[in-house]
Amino acid sequence: MSFQLPAGPLRGIVCKICSVTLFVAMQAAIKMAGAGVAAGQITFYRSAFALFPIFLYLAWLGELRTGFVTTHVFGHVKRGMIGIASMGCGFYGLVHLPMPDAIAMGYAMPLIAVILAAVFLKEEVRLYRWSAVGLGLFGVIIISWPKLTMFSHDGFGSQAAVGTVAVLVSACLAAGAMLQVRQLVQTEKTATIVLYFSIIAALMSLLTLPFGWEALISSQFFYLALAGFFGGFGQILLTESYRHADISTVAPFEYSSILFGSLLGYAFFGDVPSLHTLAGTLIVAGSGIFIILRERQLGLERQAEKKAASPNG
Repeated sequence: MSFQLPAGPLRGIVCKICSVTLFVAMQAAIKMAGAGVAAGQITFYRSAFALFPIFLYLAWLGELRTGFVTTHVFGHVKRGMIGIASMGCGFYGLVHLPMPDAIAMGYAMPLIAVILAAVFLKEEVRLYRWSAVGLGLFGVIIISWPKLTMFSHDGFGSQAAVGTVAVLVSACLAAGAMLQVRQLVQTEKTATIVLYFSIIAALMSLLTLPFGWEALISSQFFYLALAGFFGGFGQILLTESYRHADISTVAPFEYSSILFGSLLGYAFFGDVPSLHTLAGTLIVAGSGIFIILRERQLGLERQAEKKAASPNG
C-alpha cells in the first residue's frame, strides 16, 4: 500500500519544503564551484542541467510529446527574462557573500512584492502592511550594512558590497517572477512552465559567453551540473506547490531555508551567521510572515463579503 498526500494545501506545503531544501543544496553546490566562475556561466549550467530532471518528470507523466504545448508563449518569455536576471544577480551575490547572509537578504522578496503590487497593480495596501514592509526593509539594512563597507577604503566597489546589491536586485526581480508564475499555473502544466523557463534561461545566459567565462576544472563542472539537477527538481516542486495551495499558505515555509542554509554554510564553508545577520533575519522573517498572514486574512474577508452579497449567500 503506497502513501500519497491528498491534493490540496498539505501537498503544496510538502512540495514547498522539499523545494526549499533542494534550492539550498543548489546554492551550496554553486558556492563549492568557486568564486571565479562568472554569474552568466553559473546560470547557463544551472538552467541547462535542470532540463534533465524536467524531461524525466515529463517521461514519468507520459507527457514528453505535450510538454512543449502552450497557449502563453509570451508569458513564458516574460517569466524567463525576469527569472534569468534574478538568477544571475542572485548567483553573483551568493559566491561573494556568506551563505546565511545571501539567503537572509533574499527574504526581502515578499516585502518588495507588496510594493510592486501597490505601484503596478494598484492594489490597496493599508497601514498594517506598510508598517510591516518598512520594518522588514529595516531588517534588510541591518543585515546588509556591514557588507557595504561604506566607510572603508574599498567603499561600494568591494565584492561584498556589490554582492549585497546584487542579492537585493535579485529579490526585486524574483518578486515579479513569482507573480508571473502564479498567473501561468492557471492554464499551464507545471513541467511546461519549468521546461520553457530552463530553455529560455539557458539560451539567454549564452549571450554572456564573451564576457568572462572560465575553463572549468572537473570538480567545478560536477558542482555546477549538480546545481542544475537540484535546481530543476526544486523548480518543479516549487511550481507544483503553487498549484495545490495559495501563495499565502506556502510562502511562510520559505523561511525554513535559513536553518538549512546555516547548517550547510557552517558544515562546508565555515560560515557562522553574525549578530547583524541573526537580528536582521528575525526582523525580516517576522515582517514577511505578518504580511503573508495579513494577506490571507484579507482574502478570507473578501470571500465572506462576496458570499454575503451573493443572491444565494
